[in-house]
Amino acid sequence: MANIVILDYGSGNLRSAERAVARTGAEVTVTSDLGAAAEADGLVVPGVGAYAACMAGIEALNAGPVIAARVAAGKPVLGICVGMQILFESGVEHGVETKGLGLLPGSVTKLSAERIPHMGWNTVQVPSGSRLLTGLTGDERFYFVHSYAAQDLELLAQAGAEVTTATHDLPFAAAVEAGALSAAQFHPEKSSDAGFLLLTNWVAGLR
Repeated sequence: MANIVILDYGSGNLRSAERAVARTGAEVTVTSDLGAAAEADGLVVPGVGAYAACMAGIEALNAGPVIAARVAAGKPVLGICVGMQILFESGVEHGVETKGLGLLPGSVTKLSAERIPHMGWNTVQVPSGSRLLTGLTGDERFYFVHSYAAQDLELLAQAGAEVTTATHDLPFAAAVEAGALSAAQFHPEKSSDAGFLLLTNWVAGLR
């Protein structure tokens, strides 16, 4: 049974994420214990709200080096929603740029769309090399709630990442896979069977 830690740094829908991951059969712990986060088979970094507030929580816990060390050592990390966004080099909200963890290239910026936030169900376009979303038929919809996203898809591709895209007027990164690092802009825990498939795939790849 895989041992998974959901990192509690003061941001994120922790209990919903805990229940969703536990459905896969994994042993799940919600904790701010960095030792447990470092040693777990898989680490989930959730996040909701503002980019700067999430980064402040990460920094207060001093969790950034633990997340980075896991990725460098090839130990799986899954970022969700703003937990995905803070993996990038920076985020720009209301004209203010906040430094991120720098584990993915580029910046998270405001969506260029007529309707913001992007809220509700949307399909995604999955690359052939995706392990995170293998098994999808292409018709599934995932649940999004966000106003900001990683939109420099070419930069991610140049870095060798597998990028799943969604479109809200313009395309953006809906999910990213780069070595031990996986991330989803949508909420798997709110995305019904499609979200469960993602979590099942991720857990299956932990060992």
